Order: sequence, then C-alpha cells, then structure tokens
Amino acid sequence: MSRHLDLLAAFGLASGAALGMAGSMVDQPYVQQVLWAIDAAGLVMASSLLCLKFFRSGDDLVAAGFLVFAIGEGVLLSGTAAGTAGSVPAFAAGTALWATALLLISIPARFPLVVRLLGAVAALLFVITSLRIFWGEPLTPMTSPLPFFAYPILVLTILGWIWSLLRKST
Repeated sequence: MSRHLDLLAAFGLASGAALGMAGSMVDQPYVQQVLWAIDAAGLVMASSLLCLKFFRSGDDLVAAGFLVFAIGEGVLLSGTAAGTAGSVPAFAAGTALWATALLLISIPARFPLVVRLLGAVAALLFVITSLRIFWGEPLTPMTSPLPFFAYPILVLTILGWIWSLLRKST
C-alpha cells in the first residue's frame, strides 16, 4: 500500500477512535449519533483499506480480521440513527463481529505484542457484552461497566494499529 493510502487509513482509524470516544461523552443524543456515524464511516474506510493492504502482503488472517471489522462497523452504523436504546440489536451483532475481528487481527504476530494483547482483551469484553445482550440483558452502548469501559481498550488497540502502520510507512 502506498504511503498516502497508509496515511488515509491512519486518518480513518484516528477519526474513528476520537469521534467514537467523543460520542460516548456527550449528552445530546443527536450529537452523539452524528459523532458515532462519522466514527463508523471512518473505521469502515480504514479497515477496508487495511484489509487490502494485509491481503496483498499475504497476511490473510489479519486481512480477514479487518474485513470482519469493516462489516461489524457497518452493522453498528445501521443502528446508530435509532439512538442508544433503538440500536441494541445492531449493537449486539456489531460487538460480536468486533470481537471476532479483534481476535483475527490479534492472533498472528503481525502487530507488537502489547497491541495484540489489548486487542484480545477488547475482544473478550465485547464478546461478553454481545452475549449478555443476546441473553436478554437490557444493555445499551452506554451501559457501565460494560460496554462503556471496553471502548478505551478498543481505542488503545486502534492507536497501536496506527502507530504500527505509520512506523512501517516512514
């Protein structure tokens, strides 16, 4: 992947991480929905580019992980306009896909160990979240402790991906 596509992917990851966290901190539902929609679009774009990058380099498991991540983000985006309560079915499906994607990306030794461990921890927290929703618990994207405290671990994982991507692109 060329340097400018690496930078574009890094921008999509960074905007997704920043706006996702910002959406978790605002009280206005419509502002939250807009921030999360832009966050998801950036992450879909970035993870699609990363899927192609890793597929071309022969890292098929990592490429598949970024493909599943893009699909999971798309599913999450589909429920965003419904608000936190209305988005629960899409959120449960999206977090299940996030967990799967994070494991696919974290298992191979493609990223530094600390990034892979963060990804695995985030995957575990999101699979617990997803299973709890599928078991009928009334969790929303803002429920604390989970999924609320899983987001910073996901963001740290994404920052690790950005760091690895930019470090190798220079």
